[in-house]
Amino acid sequence: MGGVEGLPDSTRYGYGVSSPADGPTLSGVSDVLQRLRGALIVSVQADDGSPLRDTGIIAAMSRAALLGGAGGLRLRSPEDIRTVRALTDVPIIGLTKQAQPGSPVYITATPQEVRAVARAGAEVVAFDGTDLPRPFPVADLIAEAHACGALAMADISTLAEAQAAYAAGADIVGTTMSGYTPHSPQQAGPDFTLMRELAGAGLPFIAEGRLNTPELAAHALATGAHAVVVGSAITRPDHVTRWFAQALGVAGDRSS
Repeated sequence: MGGVEGLPDSTRYGYGVSSPADGPTLSGVSDVLQRLRGALIVSVQADDGSPLRDTGIIAAMSRAALLGGAGGLRLRSPEDIRTVRALTDVPIIGLTKQAQPGSPVYITATPQEVRAVARAGAEVVAFDGTDLPRPFPVADLIAEAHACGALAMADISTLAEAQAAYAAGADIVGTTMSGYTPHSPQQAGPDFTLMRELAGAGLPFIAEGRLNTPELAAHALATGAHAVVVGSAITRPDHVTRWFAQALGVAGDRSS
């Protein structure tokens, strides 16, 4: 069963392996990213305070996602990663979510968090790769992931951030943060414009963010995504219930 410690040097790095100065190249794709090509990655997370914020429940939902055909998982904490890693050998994208003093960055914001995620068994460490004020530079987080034998995934919100992340040595980027920074589009749906920009620039990416129907997920793949992450629509019944409740409330207001 694969873990970060066993990844050989020839396969552990991603698109940027050939030459960081030359940018991402398909010839440098790691075995992990090859396995994720075209896959549905299910984000199995629960907010603090949610009745689902329990590692046993996260593990059960992960198993259910795998039974449904997930080719990878995105998990939030070292404890969750360690528990789920014992159940499966599919690629895990791991992260932490923790508030940082004086910074809005909260996704795997420090080298210590990167190290904890990688050592728990995540082959890919996801971190905030935006240009928001941050406690540590993106390059430091990438270096720590590589030092631990893991791939580095920068969650970005703009094309410029993706370019900067690849220049710093990231193995892959995700559109995760679009809509969550003040300088990215604030919209209800997925940021397909960003996806088209990334594809047009030849920058490989994982699509993530508000892809809440099978049709939207398929469209993201058709737009050029390497893989697609879906979370709330699959693993957060409280969020999905809220969508329905709000829609019914609006319909009720219109009919009254």
